[in-house]
Amino acid sequence: MVRKTFLLGLFVLQGFISTAQTRKPNIIFIYADDLGYAETGPYGQQKIKTPHLDRLSAEGIHFNQFYTSTPVCAPARCMLLTGRHGGHSYIRGNYEMGGFPDSLEGGQMPLPEGTVTIGTMLQKAGYTTGAIGKWGLGMQYSTGDPNRQGFDYFYGYLDQKQSHSFYPTHLWENGKADSLRNTFINVHQPLSPATATDADFDYYKGKDYAIDEMTKKATQFIRKNQQRPFFLYLPYTIPHVSLQVPDSALRQYIGQFNEKPYYGQQGYSPQKYPLSAYAAMITYLDSQVGIIMNLVASLGLDNNTIIMFSSDNGTTFNGGVDAAFFNSTGGLRGLKMDLYEGGIREPFIARWPGKIPAGKSSELPSVQYDLMATLAAIAGIPAPPNDGISLLPEMTGKHAQQPERKYLYFEYPEKGGAIAIRMGKWKAIKNGLKKNPAAPWELYDLSTDKGEEHDVAAAHTAMLPVFNDIVNKEHRNAHINEWEFIHPKTSKTK
Repeated sequence: MVRKTFLLGLFVLQGFISTAQTRKPNIIFIYADDLGYAETGPYGQQKIKTPHLDRLSAEGIHFNQFYTSTPVCAPARCMLLTGRHGGHSYIRGNYEMGGFPDSLEGGQMPLPEGTVTIGTMLQKAGYTTGAIGKWGLGMQYSTGDPNRQGFDYFYGYLDQKQSHSFYPTHLWENGKADSLRNTFINVHQPLSPATATDADFDYYKGKDYAIDEMTKKATQFIRKNQQRPFFLYLPYTIPHVSLQVPDSALRQYIGQFNEKPYYGQQGYSPQKYPLSAYAAMITYLDSQVGIIMNLVASLGLDNNTIIMFSSDNGTTFNGGVDAAFFNSTGGLRGLKMDLYEGGIREPFIARWPGKIPAGKSSELPSVQYDLMATLAAIAGIPAPPNDGISLLPEMTGKHAQQPERKYLYFEYPEKGGAIAIRMGKWKAIKNGLKKNPAAPWELYDLSTDKGEEHDVAAAHTAMLPVFNDIVNKEHRNAHINEWEFIHPKTSKTK
């Protein structure tokens, strides 16, 4: 009897060991909002402190030539989650519905029913999935509800217009409004420079800071699911304007910069200390990364959890943000809403102890629509049809196994309509296609001209037909006229 009990116990123990060894890795993807390429320490930032992202990079890998799929919020999130580039994506622009007041909350164009997302892919692979932060792909009553698009749990903003305030009256939790201790703040109400008082600036402050609420729910999700594989998508709303941050975080920067109040003349909420607030917001985002990293370690999940970090597009041009002061693009041309490098090149950091070698960097041109294929490889499953390649070999140092591609493709139908192609060291771009379908190609050699200052198209005319052929191959007609600006039959231009 004793022998049978011993053997049974040994069998159970071996089963636990086997399960631990074969359990799929946890995946955490942290997504910043309007964070510039060079606004964190790993990418050369000098004025803003990001110690936790510095550590994430030092203990993992950061990619130097990594791109978002398109330069604004909602379509970037759609392309990330569906693995599609701008010529194939269902959502290609910020198609807004409703208005800013709570009573008019209407969200953005929803994902259609049956969309294959990273969430649905990982659910089928046995993952518990959570999305916490900014959604922007449909309200709870629509087909775009995150609970219908591959996420077992959702908490945050459904409507990205609501996220213009970091002190909203409510956030959403699995289709139900979660009331916060904030009154409605009209963040698009400017102040008069002649009469503004401290009390006027205080109007834009609240009690419950949305970022804190998101992190609280994120830590609960991790704790609740620590015994099974989980995927946590964390699209924080920071440092997107409005410039709102708790006073405790703001104080660490006040006095460091020569700054003047921002009164809301370029949209979004006024801020007495705009430079300090922006720096503090990025440091606050960094502190959330630290909270997540420390929790994962304390639960003993470090070696079986990959943590990744990126942003949806480049630094903004409004709301009191001073991209030049912080060298937010690191010398790259353009900002949010541009297909120049400053609008689409983004940080990408990945850490996975024991799997990703520490302290590495990569020059592989890569893009967020690669994430579906990459996460499928991490989970050990085949990826659904998508436009990307897996970056896992590059991450783990197995460079000989890294799939290659000929080019990266970008389309953006807003701001006049633009297309861009990255092919090796070359970057081809067209702007203003809605007004001028025959707009000429601009061509830049990024190996010598990362700032895209010298258009060399005239010296390389033989290359231009290749880019035309790529457009004809990659562009599919959009499902609404507002996003259709490319006419393949007439795209064989200069």
